[in-house]
Amino acid sequence: MRLSVLLPLLFATPALAQADRTEHWIVVTDMWGNAAYSTLDMTRDGERLNGTLDGDPIEGTVKGRAIRFSAKDRKGTIYAYAGTLGQAGMAGDADMPDSNHPGVRIPHRFTARRLPDRPAGPPRVHDYKPADYSNLFTADRLPVLTLWPGDGVRTTTIDSGGVDEKGVTRALFGNPQTGPFFIAGAEPGDTIAVHIRKLTPNRDWADSLDTIVGRALGASLIAKAGELGKPVRWRFDRAAGLARPEGASGALKDYAVPLRPMLGGLAVAPGFGSAPLSTGDTARTGGNMDFPEVAEGATVYLPVQQPGALLYLGDAHALQGDGETSQYALETSMEVEFSVDLIKRRTVSMPRVENDREIMVLGQAGSLDEALKAASTGMIQWLQQDYGLTLSEAAQVLGTAMRYGVPNLAGRGVGVAARLDKKLLPPRRP
Repeated sequence: MRLSVLLPLLFATPALAQADRTEHWIVVTDMWGNAAYSTLDMTRDGERLNGTLDGDPIEGTVKGRAIRFSAKDRKGTIYAYAGTLGQAGMAGDADMPDSNHPGVRIPHRFTARRLPDRPAGPPRVHDYKPADYSNLFTADRLPVLTLWPGDGVRTTTIDSGGVDEKGVTRALFGNPQTGPFFIAGAEPGDTIAVHIRKLTPNRDWADSLDTIVGRALGASLIAKAGELGKPVRWRFDRAAGLARPEGASGALKDYAVPLRPMLGGLAVAPGFGSAPLSTGDTARTGGNMDFPEVAEGATVYLPVQQPGALLYLGDAHALQGDGETSQYALETSMEVEFSVDLIKRRTVSMPRVENDREIMVLGQAGSLDEALKAASTGMIQWLQQDYGLTLSEAAQVLGTAMRYGVPNLAGRGVGVAARLDKKLLPPRRP
């Protein structure tokens, strides 16, 4: 069971389907004002129902609009549901055990929404124009689109200040995100793979600062750095792929840097018992990672914590140096194309990033020491899981080939990236 707030129903629900057709539902049980999400897959054989609830087998009946089913978990505990099918889904009462008092049962209200059926044919590419944005990575927000593994999306992001490609403020500052996207079939314990297909700035400018974050400054510079913090606007030459500070003079009169678009924010919703995550923060589910390698051609692996994963993306940068030491990178709006795949019954301990050259693990924590430990541990786990290395063999690889980077020093947490050249590794196991 996963906690969130109670969601209204999304989809109109037709009568229950034919006997050989599996229906996919999200059940939301109201637990004293909190909500527990569950994945319900069910089929009908006449009046009889069978299927699974969060992977546990169910049995039940449907008679007209009345529906009853119960699930038994691995410990033999029974969860029973009785409700009514309506025009907007189903609703009723759940009879559940009291976790604090053995043998005591407690009634809870539940609702359920049915997911749309997967369209026939090959995976599709969806065009999605955001109507609003989120300043939380949360399970509380209704999905904006349902995707199936293999599907792609063409969409847009706004900048970290909430400004769109026309210079209009569309959302609250603080890295507002596009999404979430519901990945059909994704359940806790799975991993989603997000393939970044294309990132294209859709305006000719970006905003940044002339500051230096405190974590990057020695004591001798702290007093002088107090004079910094002025905004800097950067102008793009998109044909040449360059950015220049607007109105620069002196030593920076001819300064130009090559654009390398990236996504600063990419995350799935936190799971059971976890509060929503601010779009300025990071966790094992991703977040405001600000890693320059989350760029075109990369694949990002994130651990699923909620039914459907609930994928968010945003905080696009036209360019960022390691550490994001100026607090803001080149903050801009972006056209984004991505696709998703689903790795069932396989999880990762923290975000992984892969491109055609390297495998990388993001360690994120309150200090560089702890972030480095997390990144190293995550890389060892990847080498053991996918490449079959023993701990001794992984130690030899790390000692001769590991590279570390510092993606982000600007947030409440910091990030360290552990990186390995794929050419040096043995063949990957299927």
